[in-house]
Amino acid sequence: PEGRRATLASALELEGTVLREGPLTQFVANNLERRIRLSGAPRGEQPAAGGGSGGGSGGGGGSSIPAIDPGALQEVVALAGQVAAQVDELLRNVHCGLQALTALSVGCIQTYRDGVESLGEAADLSIRAMYALVARCEELDRAMQPVPALAKRIRDMKGTLERLEGLCK
Repeated sequence: PEGRRATLASALELEGTVLREGPLTQFVANNLERRIRLSGAPRGEQPAAGGGSGGGSGGGGGSSIPAIDPGALQEVVALAGQVAAQVDELLRNVHCGLQALTALSVGCIQTYRDGVESLGEAADLSIRAMYALVARCEELDRAMQPVPALAKRIRDMKGTLERLEGLCK
């Protein structure tokens, strides 16, 4: 296959320019415009421009490019129009889909932002309530400081009452 490829490339270089970029090979024919004219001309006549070497008969110049079928060109133009219309429709659908996804993303981000703000406010309120509870507990603790002394006095009184009761009996 490598030898065949080299032979093909050599033959192409005689007819035009061969460019290779990695696995891609490009070919640009010499006198492309003349070759196109020759392919569209009837077999018996050759255009005068370019000086054909065949003298004007039998498809001179050894041109191997077939004649271009106008019906095929019209069909290609029609198919290209259909493809263009389908690409336009596809792009419209992609555009609409992207707009919908963008709107959904914006909605999600706004909901997330609102949730974060609400959570921040709730945390702030909870911290304030906790500080208020701690302050009330400290006030209650200060108010309860005389209770142990009072409990001791009550126990002493109870003991005294029990002794008096024991004397009265």
